Amino acid sequence: MPASSHYDVIIIGSGAGGGTLFHKLALSGRKILLLERGDYVPREIDNWSPRAVNVDGKYQTREHWRERDGKDLHPHTNYWVGGNTKFYGAALFRLRREDFGELRHHGGLSPAWPLTYGELEPYYTAAEHLYQVHGERGVDPTEPPASAPYKYPAVTHEPRMQQLSDDFAALGLTPFHVPLGIMLDESDRRRSRCIRCGTCDGHPCLVQAKSDAQVVCVDPALRHANATLLTGAYVSRLETSPSGCEVSRVHVERNGAGEVYTADIVVVSAGAINSAALLLRSASERHPRGLANGSDVVGRHYMGHVNSVLMALSRCPNPTVFQKTLAVNDFYFGSPEWAHPMGHISFVGKLDGVTHQNGTVRFGHDPTTSALDVNCRAHEVDNLYVVDGSFFPSSGAVNPALTIMANALRVGDHLLERIGARAGTQATARPVGAVA
Repeated sequence: MPASSHYDVIIIGSGAGGGTLFHKLALSGRKILLLERGDYVPREIDNWSPRAVNVDGKYQTREHWRERDGKDLHPHTNYWVGGNTKFYGAALFRLRREDFGELRHHGGLSPAWPLTYGELEPYYTAAEHLYQVHGERGVDPTEPPASAPYKYPAVTHEPRMQQLSDDFAALGLTPFHVPLGIMLDESDRRRSRCIRCGTCDGHPCLVQAKSDAQVVCVDPALRHANATLLTGAYVSRLETSPSGCEVSRVHVERNGAGEVYTADIVVVSAGAINSAALLLRSASERHPRGLANGSDVVGRHYMGHVNSVLMALSRCPNPTVFQKTLAVNDFYFGSPEWAHPMGHISFVGKLDGVTHQNGTVRFGHDPTTSALDVNCRAHEVDNLYVVDGSFFPSSGAVNPALTIMANALRVGDHLLERIGARAGTQATARPVGAVA
């Protein structure tokens, strides 16, 4: 256990939300603690093995969840430093501007967000630069306005993907390059960190060339002496003061023993499912339905970013190694034949489990219909924030990761102001890789 158990900010979870926020706050000079229930993904040849990763599920959690009827459900999720970004395909899209407003779908009405695309846009740009996103502006017909170009050029198509792109264009569609967070330099392949392998989507990157939260955010943040990471730290419960208005103690199980930490601000970033579960199991006399759950929305409104897979047979072989470069959004908001949104089309390597999870602790202006305010602070608990995919009141058709990252940077600015600090001040460096 660290010598001091009190911090300015404690962050629970190191994925797209928590890892990004940790990086944002590390430069403040304030004491920041990151609690991660997992460890680092071991670097080994099995990182590149489809059998080990997909068939054997070597890196997935072995815990079992329960469905409503009591049957076992294996979540196919991952508990590692970097969270599920260690295994994502690094497709980093902005939500469309219209996704932030009220949208009518065939199955019902998608609610509006309590902030606009324009308010989040600067943070989208910052997240794209932080996660080294490769892309091209002005091609995707649904792309929202951006204040800056991508810093890195779009990843080129391999021949078969280029042929398909040309065929789509000949049909009157508008294919475009998927924005990807990979550390690829196609102008200098010899020095490129990314080697453009066939085991990116769904696999951890053995050469650490995928822009995941561990590589891009957590490890760089740990160069600062005020930033601390504890692995193997399962947060069992959040305890409040007698008034119930602030979190007073964070209960942790680590190395077979119980530990207690305190902080001026506590941020839950365990993913949409586990963040809701933590709040619900933190019920108390003051919060009988679960912490910050007076609205009874915690754990509800779960959205899994529905993916449908279409497989086609072709006379032309497809020798493509890295095929997640091509996408089509012409039907995102419907077509002349169908007035309702139909979603996003792209090529994928693997779909599995409860990836792309969001909802469950939605934000909003009304405390009776939301758990968090517009800054992702709990309406009922002054020093409690939730910064992951939980805050989504609705889900777009594109991957949610970049929106989670951008929101973490936005909330990070709010927290820096609240604790009276600014990023980039009074931070002391320590040797790379130093972990408490």
